[in-house]
Amino acid sequence: MDALIRAFERFSLATDRIAALFLAAITLLVVASAIGRYGFASPIPEAFDISRLMLGVAIMWGFASLGFRGSHIKVDVLVELMPPLMRRLVDLFAWIVLLVFTVLLSWKMFDRVMSAYRSGEATFDLRLPAWPFLALICAGATVAIFTALARIVIIAAGRGSLDHFDAAEPVAQTGNADVER
Repeated sequence: MDALIRAFERFSLATDRIAALFLAAITLLVVASAIGRYGFASPIPEAFDISRLMLGVAIMWGFASLGFRGSHIKVDVLVELMPPLMRRLVDLFAWIVLLVFTVLLSWKMFDRVMSAYRSGEATFDLRLPAWPFLALICAGATVAIFTALARIVIIAAGRGSLDHFDAAEPVAQTGNADVER
């Protein structure tokens, strides 16, 4: 189980990096377009459409990381008062709900990709096809299915739950103690 946790921790870090690369690309595109618009009266064509599509990619790949780490806002006032077994069951139920939502999201995104591909949907000025961006968004949602499923297996095996706080750095679990890398 420790090997699975470490493997998915590394995988989650890789999904974070994909999301970060797209956020960096969005930043560069927006800055370059603003400089072009205000400095030379010539913005980058399609900068808005490309940046919004890339933002969708970054969000969904970040969601894939969340599917494993659970680094999201939690309201657990009542859960904290429960005994450990009940907390584990509530965590398991919450992750199963997340998994169902993620499967449905991925399925609908796949329909959207196919619709954009069949219709030839493209950006307005440069006529760039929209489906490759939508496919990357769908891929992020699909990866999130596997990361959420991995977390469910880990929780069901009694090895993980949602902590009181989320560590800023990745954590490797060895034995019963958590050790930071």
